[in-house]
Amino acid sequence: MKILVTGGTGFLGTQIRKYFEADDFSRKSNLDVLNLQDATIVENYDVVIHLAAELDKSPENAESVFLTNVEGTVNLLRSMRENSVFIFASTKDVYGRFADNYAEVGEGCQTLYSGQSALEWSKLIAERYVEFYAHQNKFRSGIFRLSTIYAPNSEGNTPNFVTHYAEAINFGERLQLPANGNPRRDLLHVKDFARACEAFTDSVIRHGLYNLGGGRENALTLRELVEKMEQVSNLQAIIDEENLLPSPVPMNYVTDLSLITQELDWSPEISLEEGLKDLF
Repeated sequence: MKILVTGGTGFLGTQIRKYFEADDFSRKSNLDVLNLQDATIVENYDVVIHLAAELDKSPENAESVFLTNVEGTVNLLRSMRENSVFIFASTKDVYGRFADNYAEVGEGCQTLYSGQSALEWSKLIAERYVEFYAHQNKFRSGIFRLSTIYAPNSEGNTPNFVTHYAEAINFGERLQLPANGNPRRDLLHVKDFARACEAFTDSVIRHGLYNLGGGRENALTLRELVEKMEQVSNLQAIIDEENLLPSPVPMNYVTDLSLITQELDWSPEISLEEGLKDLF
């Protein structure tokens, strides 16, 4: 089975590509989703895991974000061959502030506009294109709205906050926590994300949309996360208690894993303790 990972040299893509021993589609490989000729390469693959995206939330770069994340995705979709598999990495943040209405967020949460940036909105728009072209061109599509996926850092990439916390603790740097460390998040190791991609590929489901995260068993506040990191590393965190970051939106997010467990027989396997040790 031939597998292609777009953004395969990025923070998550590096790990996903290694897991599957897949080929890379990225600018570091001289391939660009905005180049129509480059995009046709997907017709040579059985599975395409689309992680490549412009992750900029600044208003001044909105047009560039829409171009890369929407048009770039469409360029790939047009060339997917019949009965191949296209897996699209979306984000939990399409739900915006509506996610705070749920103790565990399911796929039925509203996605109405509530202040999301061009990044989140571009992902939501791209989801609709994935569904359209998958039905039109008869290939299989899996959309994952990702919660917090963490992974070991890799050269040249900017880590997410979990890996950033681990590196700060490791090097004795000061940590700033939003809202006094009270926001709650569910965490999922990148290898469990890879397993979810594998589960969809191996399933008989033609088209699926799933919230994907660590679920309630892997959920904790950011302050609890730092404490857990101290335990697994035997290191002391230095927290800046005077300069706290503002509250995030949503304040709390824990994934409801009911649908993906039911349809793909998937659940997280890597415990928080094991996964966080991997970061150190």
